[in-house]
Amino acid sequence: MKPFFGAGNHRSKQNIRDLLALLLPQFHKHRLRLLLGFLALFGVDFLQLTIPGYLKKGVDSLATGVSSEKSLLCIGGYILFTALVIALLRFCWRTLIIGFSRRLEEHLRNALFHHILEMDRPFFDDHTTGDIMAHATNDLSAVQMACGMGLVAAADACVMSFAALFFMATISPTLTMIAILPMPLLAFCAKTLSGKLHQRFDRVQEQFSLLTEFVRKTMISIRLIKGYTREEWHKQEFATLGWQYRAANIQVAVIQGLLFPVATLVGNTGMLLVLYFGGKLVIGGQITLGDFVAFITYLYMLIWPMMAVGWVTNLAQRGFTSLARIKRLLDTRPLLLSTIHPKDEPDITFFSFACHALSFRYPGSTVAALQDCSLEIHPGILGIAGTTGAGKSTLCRLLTRQYQVEPGMLFFSGQDVRRFSPGTIRRQISYVSQQPVLFSGTVAENIAFAKPDAPLDEIIRVARLAAIHDEITDMAHGYDEVVGERGVRLSGGQKQRIAIARAILADRPIIIIDDALSALDNDTEQQVFSGIVCAMQGKTVIIVSHRIPVLSGAETILIMDDGRIVDQGTHGQLFAGNALYQTMAAKQQGLYHA
Repeated sequence: MKPFFGAGNHRSKQNIRDLLALLLPQFHKHRLRLLLGFLALFGVDFLQLTIPGYLKKGVDSLATGVSSEKSLLCIGGYILFTALVIALLRFCWRTLIIGFSRRLEEHLRNALFHHILEMDRPFFDDHTTGDIMAHATNDLSAVQMACGMGLVAAADACVMSFAALFFMATISPTLTMIAILPMPLLAFCAKTLSGKLHQRFDRVQEQFSLLTEFVRKTMISIRLIKGYTREEWHKQEFATLGWQYRAANIQVAVIQGLLFPVATLVGNTGMLLVLYFGGKLVIGGQITLGDFVAFITYLYMLIWPMMAVGWVTNLAQRGFTSLARIKRLLDTRPLLLSTIHPKDEPDITFFSFACHALSFRYPGSTVAALQDCSLEIHPGILGIAGTTGAGKSTLCRLLTRQYQVEPGMLFFSGQDVRRFSPGTIRRQISYVSQQPVLFSGTVAENIAFAKPDAPLDEIIRVARLAAIHDEITDMAHGYDEVVGERGVRLSGGQKQRIAIARAILADRPIIIIDDALSALDNDTEQQVFSGIVCAMQGKTVIIVSHRIPVLSGAETILIMDDGRIVDQGTHGQLFAGNALYQTMAAKQQGLYHA
């Protein structure tokens, strides 16, 4: 990525305009707050610039012998009063401007979170949780600092530098020219180093994403790691990632370590020149001692803007780098982006799917996951079986609109699914995946996820249908038992049945069970299947399974292999004439009852 500062080309300027477009609406919305904040800031700067004038009067009166205790107390009182007003105004600008930066951060965080919720499955296939978390933490913090203290420091430095130079010039234009002689060195270093700072901070954020994602995966898999005694490997890998993150930060610190000392060197060099040449002017009587003291005070005020150049450059580069990362994320668009207005969607007159030569390959893959699949899915029970990798789960994901399909291949209610928004289709389906997801809440909250206002008796009813009620009541807190993150306190079978209870409670016209009975014993499996059939009378049940007892209860069974539908029929038909189905039955003969 090209640096934002010092590039000097059209593309860099265009990048800056595009990035600022994310922020300008908030600046406009809070313009009154910002106006009052900057007025308070400039008030502080103005009052600070009056203090050297008081010092000049005091020193000159002492040097000429016309001072008195009363006059000195009066000057001291002016300075004290000015300091108190400065403190009040400083509190005001900090509250107003820093408060604005926090509101801006909140706005970006909400926009980022809302955008992530709208993204589809391919987005999460390409972006790790650690990367998204880095955007929502480090990057937002960098933008907040740039639009808060960075903006304050930049405005303060500009006002103070011009004002200090003006007052210095009124005392002695010659001495002012001498004082600013080292400044071109600072400008050259800031321009040269700012681009490198941008690139190196981008690397820091990438390393932070990798570190965050590694910690997340480790915490999720901690029981597996301990089970296979892989703690040492994870310690070493974490140490390696930590070292890389540290090294990236040190590279940023090297640039910062050059900017700040250069700014200090420029300021102190100017001070040295002023002490020498200014002292000669005082001795020669060209300026008074009070003028010299005031000039030195103004120069001290000028040193802060010089040092602020390094700090502001650092904050600005970090802010623009992070803002660019946030914009790249916000610019991503879901592949299933719906441009259909709800009023323009067709009416749903019946709940059925139809596939016409449906073919599909995952983004970035050259191998087809589905090939020329044609079928019709009507109310009733449809079983799907086949070898591992045959495309069963892919078909379920397409039915639930997790990925985009080509026009004319998949139909819902007699209309091409692309004529409906993804949300419209999903609201008709309860989906239970191979790996059910539970939240770190209570059992009741997990079951009622799709219907938060469901009464407890309704939750208990669906738990009975999913054959999990008795096990829930045996828990210490019953339906108020906290299941832990991702349901870690539950067995695989318990998690599956809670997910199935959740799907039943949603009470939608279609339910898809994607191999979500695999962790159950035979008797429990039959109880759950019976509960699903009972709850879904007159509705559509699609169940992916390898178990013959479950498949035998389906009205129609699809056999899939290598992304194709190679056969379909009833249990009896397939048992009599399909080799794959016969092989499955033979392997399960101890479970199968003809």
